[in-house]
Amino acid sequence: MKATISWWDLADTGQTIDSLRRQLEHDGVTEWSKVSGLRVKIWISDPTTDRWGAVMLWDDYADQADTPPNRAAQLIGSPATMRFTADVELIVEGPGEKGLS
Repeated sequence: MKATISWWDLADTGQTIDSLRRQLEHDGVTEWSKVSGLRVKIWISDPTTDRWGAVMLWDDYADQADTPPNRAAQLIGSPATMRFTADVELIVEGPGEKGLS
């Protein structure tokens, strides 16, 4: 399994965490549920550093190039400030509630 982490620095982009969050509520999510080999995509934000991003877990065989258009990159106007992929060594799920808290 692979994990891809992407971060955008929103300074001077004209976008905010709130504007990107609102966009997620309207579009750009459903098509990700149909991507072959994608286990989960988690959108993340950090108000302290004004960053927006995503964490994606992929099956090893997945073609990460075969994905929907990156709506965040379109809105922000640039590719992720930082993006890397790493091997997932282990996953443990705790007993917490499923979904957003």
